[in-house]
Amino acid sequence: MLRVKLLISGSVQGVFFRQSAKLEAEKLGIVGWVKNRDDGNVEAMVEGEKAKIAEFIKWCKNGPPFAKVEKVEVEEQKGAEGFSEFSIQD
Repeated sequence: MLRVKLLISGSVQGVFFRQSAKLEAEKLGIVGWVKNRDDGNVEAMVEGEKAKIAEFIKWCKNGPPFAKVEKVEVEEQKGAEGFSEFSIQD
C-alpha cells in the first residue's frame, strides 16, 4: 500500500477537477481525498497499489477537459491512513 500527497497547480479550480478526480480514483480503486486550496491549487492524498497511484498521477497531469495543469508535485508519505473511500473535502 502506497500513500502519496499531490499538489496540482495551474488552472485547476472551477473546472470540476475535484469531482473528476473522485470519479477517476473510484474507477482505479484508490482511496483518500481531494480539496481546493486557498492558493488556487488542488491538493490530494491518495492510497492504493503503486500501479494504480501511478495511473492516478498520470491522470492528474491532464485533469478534466477544462483544466490547464502546469505542475503536479508528488510526495510519498510514510504509513497509511487507512481511508475507506475517496472524498472531496471543503
